[in-house]
Amino acid sequence: MNRPTISSSKPRTRRQLLQSGSALLLLPCLGTAHAAGIVAVRVWPAEEYTRVTIEADRPLNARFQLVKSPPRLAIDIDDLRLDSTLREVVAKVEADDPNIAGVRAGQYQPDVVRLVFDLKHRIKPEVFTLPPVAAYQHRLIFDLYPANPPDPLEELIAQRLHDLRAGANAETSTSASASADDADVLGELIARQIERASGATGPGGERSADAGAGAPGPVPTPEHGKVAGAGTSRLIIVAVDPGHGGEDPGAIGPRGTREKDVVLQIALKLRDRINGSSAAGNPMRAYMTRDADFFVPLATRVQKARRVQADLFISIHADSFVRPNASGASVYALSERGASSTTARWLAESENQSDRIGGVNVTVQDAAIQRALLDMSTTAQIRDSMKLAGAVLGHIGSVGRLHKTTVERANFAVLRNPDVPSILVETAFISNPSEESKLRSAAYQNQLADAIMNGIRRYFADNPPLARSRQV
Repeated sequence: MNRPTISSSKPRTRRQLLQSGSALLLLPCLGTAHAAGIVAVRVWPAEEYTRVTIEADRPLNARFQLVKSPPRLAIDIDDLRLDSTLREVVAKVEADDPNIAGVRAGQYQPDVVRLVFDLKHRIKPEVFTLPPVAAYQHRLIFDLYPANPPDPLEELIAQRLHDLRAGANAETSTSASASADDADVLGELIARQIERASGATGPGGERSADAGAGAPGPVPTPEHGKVAGAGTSRLIIVAVDPGHGGEDPGAIGPRGTREKDVVLQIALKLRDRINGSSAAGNPMRAYMTRDADFFVPLATRVQKARRVQADLFISIHADSFVRPNASGASVYALSERGASSTTARWLAESENQSDRIGGVNVTVQDAAIQRALLDMSTTAQIRDSMKLAGAVLGHIGSVGRLHKTTVERANFAVLRNPDVPSILVETAFISNPSEESKLRSAAYQNQLADAIMNGIRRYFADNPPLARSRQV
């Protein structure tokens, strides 16, 4: 089989490239008399995708070509000289990167730098530019997505199988009823996965955008497995959403504490509590929208919760305000009208800037993701969100000071979910020096995780989960 060739050394015009059907992507930029200056190079590895960012003092013009065998990605960047900063990309790719095996950099032409990424498997690349925003100058982004991405329900099944094996190997006595409960949890996860793979319909009756995509292979069926039917004994899935991540640090405290780091630590603690708990007699499982330091667009967070049929969605953040004396935790539910306070409106506007700072390729966003972001939540969903917010707020109030003793309302993009009761927890003001110190404390993080967990239990005690209607 003939291998695709990387772009020839002879420059070609845009018209020639289009006429030849070239696989190269042209990104617009202004011509430059001198080579662009590289400000920084960053690599964000994750199972979901690896992002490589090249930040420069002016827009960069890039073309790429994907070579299938062996898998590699060649990128040519114009008006650029290979300097020590750009060479850092070679050292910044770690051996355990899920997607990149290595990278080579060279001066391909006097004014063209070529980067070649050796890949661990087939990928779907997205290459795009971002204008200056916040602390960033011009950014050239390479997002390397696995061609066969992991299935979220399959991951939950794998986690549950791991738990079952660990329990079987432990030298402790386990009752037969507990084993049956474990099998029931696994059985329902498998049933949900099979339904979606076979083309289940979504909440509005539409065919799932994920149906049939990446259909999983055979999965083990537990001997005692039974899927929840008309009763209420079934698995509860809580989507836990640590805000920001990757290119988007979130708010930064006076001591340099980054919001994205502390909220991930709190979220992981909450995950462990959910996975070891039950509510209203039902076993629970946490699903993380991110479990490492990488960026997830706002609409994708919503879509992730819908894909696993989450019962609740809890987004975790740390406030920042223009006044350093602002303090206290808050819990928010969606408002489709005005915000409940000036602070609430300011925070919502700030959080909704996450996509601009984190970097979203708006030209190729999936239509279903964009639709999810624009979906108007139902009255019932907002009502249930208010109940959940009230339950969580009551328990957080026992941990420390509340910014307000009532549930706040604002138009947070990440809460626009028509199917799932959704809340946003602002754990403290990271802009307040004393509260920044608390957020850095493992003890306070544990107290917050306990409080949110107790709020989840309280919510389900007052609102027992209904039998699950089959949806994506």
